[in-house]
Amino acid sequence: MSVEEGTRRLRVRVLGSAAGGGLPQWNCRCEVCRLARTHPGRVIPRTQSSIAVSIDGQRWALINCAPEVLQQLQREPALQPSRSDRHTPIESILVTNGDVDHIAGLLSLRERSPFRLYATAEIHGVLRHNPIFNVLAADCVERCDVALDHPVELLPGLTATVFAVPGKTALYLEGDEVEVGAEGESTVGVEFDVDGRRLYYIPGCATVTPQLAARLEGAAALLFDGTLWRDDEMIRAGVGHKTGRRMGHMSISGAEGSMAALADVGLGRRIFIHINNTNPVLIEDAAERCEAESAGWEIAFDGMEITP
Repeated sequence: MSVEEGTRRLRVRVLGSAAGGGLPQWNCRCEVCRLARTHPGRVIPRTQSSIAVSIDGQRWALINCAPEVLQQLQREPALQPSRSDRHTPIESILVTNGDVDHIAGLLSLRERSPFRLYATAEIHGVLRHNPIFNVLAADCVERCDVALDHPVELLPGLTATVFAVPGKTALYLEGDEVEVGAEGESTVGVEFDVDGRRLYYIPGCATVTPQLAARLEGAAALLFDGTLWRDDEMIRAGVGHKTGRRMGHMSISGAEGSMAALADVGLGRRIFIHINNTNPVLIEDAAERCEAESAGWEIAFDGMEITP
């Protein structure tokens, strides 16, 4: 059944809004994680980054598949079986990179319900070289290559276009030398265009290039990489030794941060997603949260609904 023009409306449901490890992280006692455990009114716990999209509320596609996907689906009635004893409204899944927090949930969807798995050829190569992903039986899960800047139909009437953004290869694929900021098939953003209203999902990005800024101009909504507030945040918190840039993520604040880089880009809604457990914007009454909101940014949370 097709979805007629005029009745289509993009629906986005944030399934998970945290970066790798979720919030609170299982082995972390930083300020934000402590508050998430003891004062959930000040810091709302979050699962790892993923969204669900639909244009009719009946058929859905997942963009990325977090390790907590079963937990995420259990709290979303629209994504649960409804037509028969063996059914799923999830018709396709698209992954934006090979990071564990974006592909590990695929292992939980192995009960022989058919769906299409979309990714770039490079990311599909990563999955093929990890035989554990063969639990996704080939006669049920069709693996579909997507080419950069070529639209693909994820659902009847809903197309998505993936495009390269500056990033890096997944941590477990790093060699002795790591190229940060490269643009290719390893890290992509996703564009949805429904009747001229564009929404972008970019959970990982090392920098905003002039080309990326021009692409985003005029979008109805942007969900953008909000991993760290400041580049050396994890070092200062004593929970890591890498900067955000080394991990392939630009910081939110500062002259080279995403708020400054996107300040002059005409956008409807601006939403930070893929937020690390150390990021103070997760604290509802933090000064950093107020600064981001004053600049027009929203902070994503699990269950957030977006209808651009």
